[in-house]
Amino acid sequence: MKDLPLALRPREKLLSLGPAALADAELLALLLRTGMKGLGVLQLAEKVLQDLGGLSGLLQAHPLQLSKIKGLGPAKRAELLAVMEMARRSMSNDLRTQPVFTSPQLVKDYLQMRLGALPHEVFAVLFLDAQQKLIACEELFRGTLTQTSVYPREVVKRSLELNAASVILAHNHPSGALEPSRADELLTQTLKSSLNLVDVRVLDHLVVSRHGALSFAERGLM
Repeated sequence: MKDLPLALRPREKLLSLGPAALADAELLALLLRTGMKGLGVLQLAEKVLQDLGGLSGLLQAHPLQLSKIKGLGPAKRAELLAVMEMARRSMSNDLRTQPVFTSPQLVKDYLQMRLGALPHEVFAVLFLDAQQKLIACEELFRGTLTQTSVYPREVVKRSLELNAASVILAHNHPSGALEPSRADELLTQTLKSSLNLVDVRVLDHLVVSRHGALSFAERGLM
């Protein structure tokens, strides 16, 4: 890094021009700080982003993915995971302080960051209060999701325990595909009917992957 002209050093560039002036690789290089044998820190940053599919892929990366990238030792991985967790907590805090309908994209981004890169399928529920602010986001079921593996009574029970007025359902597709299956649609209707019995509204069901998020409500499937 010291061999670079001053104007090209990420830290000096950030301090003089602001973080928006830095490319993705330069921002990551600031966190990595050092490269590896035969590879400078900027080159390492570019390689990491290429391997993970850019910044969005990095923010969704599973710890196991990071451990497989040469040049990312325990210290570097720990720093990256800490930054990723801070981003998740910041999004979660925003959802707790404002109604979810005011920022549907934030909900998608939060769920994509939390679930998108998981190697296994997870069913999660965002429990909301009467003002549609987040009470909690919990992963309730793991594995292949079907009507028989996601138990409506457990979702109803947890909704009542948290005094939720409404919920947003979510699950991930590790394959990367976003198109909902017929089973996904049937599961949504089953849960919607069950929760309706205790006066809890299902606002949406989101399918997420590392490539994006799909809303059942926006598709007219609710």
